[in-house]
Amino acid sequence: MARVLPGFTLCIRRYCRLLIGLSMLFASGCSHQPGNDIISQFRKGTPQEVLQTSVDRMATLTMRDNLESLYLLMNKLYLRNPQELKKSGFLDVGTAEKQVRMAIEQQEPLPTLGGKKDLAALSYAMSPEFLGDRVGAFIYAIGSMLVTAHGNRLEFYMTDAINPTFVSNAARNIEKATWILSQRQNRQGEPLLFSNEISEEGSNLSFAVEFGKIVARLDLLTQMLDERYRRIGLNYAQSLLFLNFLPVQ
Repeated sequence: MARVLPGFTLCIRRYCRLLIGLSMLFASGCSHQPGNDIISQFRKGTPQEVLQTSVDRMATLTMRDNLESLYLLMNKLYLRNPQELKKSGFLDVGTAEKQVRMAIEQQEPLPTLGGKKDLAALSYAMSPEFLGDRVGAFIYAIGSMLVTAHGNRLEFYMTDAINPTFVSNAARNIEKATWILSQRQNRQGEPLLFSNEISEEGSNLSFAVEFGKIVARLDLLTQMLDERYRRIGLNYAQSLLFLNFLPVQ
């Protein structure tokens, strides 16, 4: 049996202590490593996210944020137009808002609009002939239009297809709706709904800002969708051009 030299044994022991020290140092600092943040974020995700591409996830978050912006605008409009709450038949703003939210997200008609949705509802809600709760009708019309433009879905997965043209058209429709909100008046020359205000007492452009956020999100999603479908076409063309065979193992 070969004899182990004392100096060699000492080196092995020092090497083991060094490895243990480095392991402890790595363990104490791993909570600050980027990889650990990625793992943490993955654990916070839902099982459904596995079935979503990055564009699908972005579309889902865009829809969520845009609806939340609409609900914020609805609350602000009720505060500026308390007479509309009385027309709704509800005693408080929270109950009125809940009914509109449910109608949008469950894709059900709003009774005061006679079964009209998206663009037809928007035209009717902002006409002088409409006598119901104009705030609820206006927000419902825009919300249902957004859902329609996204293929009647609020969440998106790999099997879903979103038409970027319809999303872009929805953004342009919201720009027009913003203009109508600020300009259209009743027979007495008063705004159909009070929203933005510029006066000697001060300015309130929060409605235009929030609508601008919705439009910006929709335009960004449109670009992402265009790029995704463009890349699919380019990848297919490249496979034909270079005659790439696909690996089988």
